Amino acid sequence: MRVGVLMGGWNSEREVSMNSGSNVVTCLQTAGYEAVPLALDAKDRDEKRLAARLKKARLDAAFIVLHGGYGEDGGIQTLLEKLDIPYTGSGPLACGLAMHKGCSKLVFEANGIPTAPWQAWHRREFRPASLAKELTLKLPIVVKPADSGSAVGVSIVRQSSELLAAFKTAFRESDWVMAEKFVPGVEITVGVLGREGLPVVEIVPQNEFYDYDAKYTPGKSLHLIPARLSASVRRKAQKIAVAAGEALGCLDYYRVDMIVPAKGFHTRTPQVLEINTAPGFTGTSLFPESAKAAGISATRLMRQLVTLALKKKCKCKRGQKACCAA
Repeated sequence: MRVGVLMGGWNSEREVSMNSGSNVVTCLQTAGYEAVPLALDAKDRDEKRLAARLKKARLDAAFIVLHGGYGEDGGIQTLLEKLDIPYTGSGPLACGLAMHKGCSKLVFEANGIPTAPWQAWHRREFRPASLAKELTLKLPIVVKPADSGSAVGVSIVRQSSELLAAFKTAFRESDWVMAEKFVPGVEITVGVLGREGLPVVEIVPQNEFYDYDAKYTPGKSLHLIPARLSASVRRKAQKIAVAAGEALGCLDYYRVDMIVPAKGFHTRTPQVLEINTAPGFTGTSLFPESAKAAGISATRLMRQLVTLALKKKCKCKRGQKACCAA
């Protein structure tokens, strides 16, 4: 079976994506697949060119490790559906909702998913002179691009004098910028595989927060499994993670980042920050680490994700095991 590994892209997460893709290729080969590396670059903004590349590759399935931008906003998923190529992960709408944190917040609030108070601005409507009046959140706050990942362009603002610089940094990455109430507490992430929450991972960064450097530099953060929380809080986090993904329509696998507030705030109910529909597979990535803690080897994980991708396309009455997977 030929499985194309879609990686690279043309945004600030390209290097991370290439790293993820290289690891996925190796794991797929170990699992017995014919892995076909397909590194996308700026030329692939031309969708006709990209479609021709994908057709020429004669893929049985596509494994998406494109982070941010075209890979997680539903773009590549839409093209793969047009070409009738099964792919890993969620569909176009769920990806688009998850990619834009403002859209995610609206869905979370409508479905009772706990999440911190927030505001959003579009570049066209942003007026630096009136920012202080428009901002209804009390400091400290987190200022972030609304539709990019890997914590690129994110700032924690503790003083009003830092506000404008934080917004300028975020607007370099996106036309939409969000301000979110800063919630002190324990940072955790919960991977979801199928409809089950994986072991809860506690993230302890050496930096002020879990930024790009802390995410991808070995030794810059500790990942503790299980998280140093009570069993009841961990179960609650897993339940919220699954509910948040289902609210957005996510499928097969994704990762939900949360903050468990300090004691006394919202009875320590985990607050959802965002959902990643194409989790990383680098040497420091959280999803494969959580799967490993659940007893799922890298080889087994690859087989399960490819099987789930094929199952979405399977139309026969006998089901996946008797049909496509064979």
